Amino acid sequence: MFTIEHDFDATVITLVDENETPLQEDVTIAAFAECVTLEQLDARTDRVQKITLSLSQIQDLAAALDLPEGVYRLTRARD
Repeated sequence: MFTIEHDFDATVITLVDENETPLQEDVTIAAFAECVTLEQLDARTDRVQKITLSLSQIQDLAAALDLPEGVYRLTRARD
């Protein structure tokens, strides 16, 4: 299950793990104009862990999901 919310400065997606146990904590993804953040509660430390990705890293990740094993470099069109 997931939710999508549109805030004034970001689109926020929350991924909820509904599979069999052991379940993982919810993951919150916030897409801003300049970056994307991923947050998840670490139950061992009771602290939220946060990762920030640039838009370039997000594009690379999206491309990587459809590629076989290997090393790649995306070329981006210049304006």
